[in-house]
Amino acid sequence: MQQAKKSMVRDLTGGSVAKLLLSFAFPLFVSNALQAIYNIVDMVVVGQKMGGAGMSAVSIGGDVLHLLTFLAMGFSSAGQVLIARDVGAGRMEKVKRTIGTMFTFLLGISLVMSVVCYFLRVWMLDALNTPAESYKYTMDYTVTCIAGLVFIYGYNIISAILRGMGDSKRPFVFVAIAAVMNIILDLVFVYAMEMGVFGAALATVISQAFSFIVALIYLYRSRESFGFDFKLQSFKIDREALKPLISLGVPMAIQSASINISKIILTSWINLSGVTYSALSGIYNKVGMMIGIVSNSFTTAGASMVGQNLGAQKYERVPKIMRTVLVCGMIVSGICTVAVLFFSKTIFAMFTTDASVLAVSAVIIAPTIINFFGSATRSMAFSLINGSGNTRLNFAIAIIDGMISRVGIAALLGFGMGMGCQGFWYGDALAGWMPFVIGMCYFLSGRWKKIK
Repeated sequence: MQQAKKSMVRDLTGGSVAKLLLSFAFPLFVSNALQAIYNIVDMVVVGQKMGGAGMSAVSIGGDVLHLLTFLAMGFSSAGQVLIARDVGAGRMEKVKRTIGTMFTFLLGISLVMSVVCYFLRVWMLDALNTPAESYKYTMDYTVTCIAGLVFIYGYNIISAILRGMGDSKRPFVFVAIAAVMNIILDLVFVYAMEMGVFGAALATVISQAFSFIVALIYLYRSRESFGFDFKLQSFKIDREALKPLISLGVPMAIQSASINISKIILTSWINLSGVTYSALSGIYNKVGMMIGIVSNSFTTAGASMVGQNLGAQKYERVPKIMRTVLVCGMIVSGICTVAVLFFSKTIFAMFTTDASVLAVSAVIIAPTIINFFGSATRSMAFSLINGSGNTRLNFAIAIIDGMISRVGIAALLGFGMGMGCQGFWYGDALAGWMPFVIGMCYFLSGRWKKIK
């Protein structure tokens, strides 16, 4: 790794596994937490100023935006794994081609999606059954965010490059800049200038654009550190770099999309039981999102470490990385479990003061705890699967975990066994263990050692 040991590249193939993992994962955790917080800020600020119609608009518009970023998440994660493997093997010329290909390919996709989604904007809001009283506000939020889609994709590209090279601190700085700016602009646009939902969306787009520009400037100034010169010809799509990016990125994108779709299906079934259980479903999902932030942080850190070590052919370190990811995840899950068992009422009351919802909230405690530990096992499994870039397993998990297991188990328990909403939540929680089963079979087979 002589070529790779430059100022911008962090070597993850030597030293204490636990120390490296925690130092890499912590900035990721804070970054993800900040993103979750500043996504909620729009809703809180608009809700306080405009009431339910404004909150509905931000909520629905945010869901639309989240769905439109699944390609950015899938392909940037794939690019991160490819860069990590090539950094570990010292193949810096391949890193350069991957970077140029990622920029052109993903930014091109973002522009196409922006145009297509603009023309489909009415259909999308109608398909989501947007309430009439919030329809106009939702349209304002959605169209504004669609216009800024390129900045979200651009930020994900740069973050993937840096994380693949072992740098998780600077992506944290960039998202922190976006979070602070978004909060300030929300207050200015929504309260001071009374721009309503459009102001909240504009604040989000401006903050994302500024964060992307700052990140891009940093990458440009550090170009000599990783061999990407930013010349026009370097952005040419390289077929040899595009092929693994697509083969790994497509399953990752499908996995993200399929999980989101399966959760929407479960939510629609729960909504049949009335507003109380619908609200309770929101609490379950938000608590799950919090543990998901921890899980995703360990997964991203673990995948980068596994990728570099496989590239360097240091196979003996991979089981250590997996064990460390699992132990860290289990510790966090254990702490969360104790909190939910002994302080569930207090925790759930943070989301709502509705007495009818809190009266039945005990039914989600067991599924929530199962989901906690499932998240810990998923981190370990995906650290190996994503880090080794196994496209077939990613696609298999996308189908098995995303659709077959979650929808199938939920339907069996909820409808077949008459457990109702609790069965749906158990189905969601149990499906989260499928990646662990598949990942362990993959690990024991030893095929991950053959990835190059």
